[in-house]
Amino acid sequence: VHLVESGGGLVQAGGSLRLSCVASGITFRLVAMGWYRQAPGKQRELVAVITNSGATNYADSVKGRFTISRDNAKNTVYLQMNSLKPEDTAVYYCRTSWISTEYWGQGTQVTVSS
Repeated sequence: VHLVESGGGLVQAGGSLRLSCVASGITFRLVAMGWYRQAPGKQRELVAVITNSGATNYADSVKGRFTISRDNAKNTVYLQMNSLKPEDTAVYYCRTSWISTEYWGQGTQVTVSS
């Protein structure tokens, strides 16, 4: 199983980024996918999750600003991030679970300048 994130970068406060995570080695349409983030000195936290049926859930801190979506034909999950704030600065990871095993991507850095 392989998860590869992309789309991170440096953006000014108020700007937008779209992260992508491409999965391989799994039957993508059957699994839930999640985005997590970890800021320096802080614990990794859940940002958003999307189930195999498309139901979504978000951390309170990103509700109304971030949108998680998936394209099963491309084995890809996205995180559209709008109205970015400096406190959104972190390494963003995608995660899934397949046959009782947890898998993480390598992460992509998002830096929001004030």
